[in-house]
Amino acid sequence: MSGPDLFHRPRSIRRGAALTLVFASVLFTGAAAGSWSEQGRKNPQPPARSAAPADKVADAAAEAMADGKSPAEAAEAAEEAVSRSGDRWASVYDATEYEEFAQELEGEYTGVGLWARRTRDGAIEVTRVQRGGPAERAGIVRGDRLRTVDGKPVADRPVSEVLARLRGRGADAGTRVELGLTRGTRAWSRVLRRETLETESVSSRTLAGGPVLIKVTAFTKGTGEQVRSAVRSAPDHAGILLDLRGNAGGLVSEAVVAASAFLDGGLVATYDEKGEQRALHAEAGGDTLRPLVVLVDGGTMSAAELLTGALQDRGRAVVVGTRTFGKGSVQMPTRLPDGSVAELTVGHYRTPSGRGVDGRGITPDLEAGEAAEERARTVLSGLGTPS
Repeated sequence: MSGPDLFHRPRSIRRGAALTLVFASVLFTGAAAGSWSEQGRKNPQPPARSAAPADKVADAAAEAMADGKSPAEAAEAAEEAVSRSGDRWASVYDATEYEEFAQELEGEYTGVGLWARRTRDGAIEVTRVQRGGPAERAGIVRGDRLRTVDGKPVADRPVSEVLARLRGRGADAGTRVELGLTRGTRAWSRVLRRETLETESVSSRTLAGGPVLIKVTAFTKGTGEQVRSAVRSAPDHAGILLDLRGNAGGLVSEAVVAASAFLDGGLVATYDEKGEQRALHAEAGGDTLRPLVVLVDGGTMSAAELLTGALQDRGRAVVVGTRTFGKGSVQMPTRLPDGSVAELTVGHYRTPSGRGVDGRGITPDLEAGEAAEERARTVLSGLGTPS
């Protein structure tokens, strides 16, 4: 399997190191994205001109192997080639790291089913527990705090590292992990067994007054159809709040399917392939009448920006929030001789009106910070209901 990737990942080319921001949101939570799925290949992205050509990186690794260097040294040579390229988003992952990522590209992950964040007082707090997962069955609930993982304190560790410990680098389903927790004045420990769990990238609920909030955390396999299903299931005439805040991107094809929930065909985005412009189109038959407001923030990236730009440019939605991150680039994985993988930028996309997103982001129609959801509901009510 191979294909390009619109998922945000910062520059991180140290093999074996904990993945930084990209896996801070996907390790053990399931908010993963990428484009190695069968569905992704049906709507392929462009192998365009690269800031760090794959052949140069692969050649650097191959030459090192030919000189009698070890696989690890060959990967170091590839890292050096990536570092010299100036490619902001290029990364090299070892085989185990990328195997875990590839699993998540298919909408699965191995873990215990928790989401967590750091609180203002420095604690690691559970923010969500996956239904039916090991954590829920162990009685862990939102608001519980993690003290230790396998006996090691976590209070002074990065959240991404804590989540990686919970997941267990390269660990299989069935392996054990011990969690030390607190709830108020109570302190206790639980031993959980990791499982292969499905990601939960889409949720929806009806808000007071009738509008439906559809939250999309990432564009994993099947996300687009889940968005369409949520729209179809919404009560007649109910407006939609499409919440893309904190959505770090994902499968381009899934973002296009999600766009198809609200558009009756037409252009979603364009990209360059060997100097020729290509286009991505929505399927016909979407709901074009329901009032629609899209919520975005600085954590809205990549494929989520692609969707936002399409709905904004096509006049289908009012966008509320803060300027999006600004990652309009596409990465392509290249397998290296030792089994590690280099991901390199291969192209950029534009919105239907021709706007470039990379480094610019998308400016909302209405700027709103902490009160964004309230402002969005006010805007939605002003859009009326379809007749």
